[in-house]
Amino acid sequence: MTLDTIAARPDALGQFRALVMANEALAQSLADTGHPDRFVELAISSAKAHGITLGADAVRAQSRPDPLGLARWSAVPVTGSAWPPRHWLPIQVTMPGRQAFVDWAYFGSAPLTDPFFEESIRRALSRPFNRLFRYRLTLDDFVDAFAAGSGGADILPPSGFIFHMSRCGSTLVSQMLAALPHHMAISEAAPIDAMVQLSRAWPDLSLDKQAILLAAMVSAFGRKRSGDERRYFIKLDSWHALALPLFRRAFPTVPWLFLYRDPVEVMVSQTRQRGAQMVPEIVPPNLYGIDAFDFANLEDYCARVLGKICQAAADQAGAGGGLLVNYRDLPGAMAIRILPHFGVACSEAEYTSMAAAARYDAKAPQFAFADDAQAKQQEATAGLRGIADRHLADIYRRLEVLAG
Repeated sequence: MTLDTIAARPDALGQFRALVMANEALAQSLADTGHPDRFVELAISSAKAHGITLGADAVRAQSRPDPLGLARWSAVPVTGSAWPPRHWLPIQVTMPGRQAFVDWAYFGSAPLTDPFFEESIRRALSRPFNRLFRYRLTLDDFVDAFAAGSGGADILPPSGFIFHMSRCGSTLVSQMLAALPHHMAISEAAPIDAMVQLSRAWPDLSLDKQAILLAAMVSAFGRKRSGDERRYFIKLDSWHALALPLFRRAFPTVPWLFLYRDPVEVMVSQTRQRGAQMVPEIVPPNLYGIDAFDFANLEDYCARVLGKICQAAADQAGAGGGLLVNYRDLPGAMAIRILPHFGVACSEAEYTSMAAAARYDAKAPQFAFADDAQAKQQEATAGLRGIADRHLADIYRRLEVLAG
């Protein structure tokens, strides 16, 4: 089945969907129309101009507002076997049983500036266009299309991977890199995580096959949607440090960065607001090689998880391509160490733009940045310090030595 398969459908809506998928200008015109009623009117008039008669009720039913985003999880028919045009990005991988599917949404040509890709997804799915034009591939078709050259010259190879301990400046680095219009920065995209986690769902999946699937997904995010992009960076989830060998297999020459921070400060941050990776009911302990009963409390578990993440990065540091940077050295380390490591040369004006991003809270850019290291040190209890010292002091010292 190809991208044009939906054109063979006898219903008018199917014909219109096929027409729009093959016409980037028409897709952009429709996607830029955010008001539901105007969208319905434009869809009907555009279809009529091409000899297709659409009913207003049918279009309205398919594109009605979905404030809770529930339609994202509803069943979507397989609509093609080729990657959609370059303005589309994967938004999720679903795996009902042994079969997996890749769902896409239209993002247009504007750069992604949200701190996290999930926020960009919500913004994209608020468009009536993305409720009417749902696009799905089987995972097999997705990787076959990649192998056949889908995307072609529109795909940028990654310029660098950003791994991190958690709560240690990775979002700041990502936002600084994203401050330049010719940079793409993808932050913690769930479809990339799905490729990393595939071996858990499919234990017989070979490392080579998984590396190909990961390469395909990373490439799908690396397409030049505006045409002016020159560099492409990927910020990963903290637990992806455990998958560094997989990333190195898929991209052996791409430089990577690991950010870390004083363990006490990270532990205090996690105590204030625990991340999903620190909740054993959400991310299973065996992902980290931790026994489900081998921790005294959530603080103890958090320290063990952080230790596993840091250990994984330290173990890979000698394999090449890596750079370790302490949070305390940000944002200055960006110009001195990180940009040279990623092979990025920028003008003084460009760096000024990047540095401007550091003046704001990376996760909430509407607020100014406030250094909270001292406050976190003061907030740490003796018990929390004891847990951090027991599980993290040695690996923190090792990271400091490796960082140089």
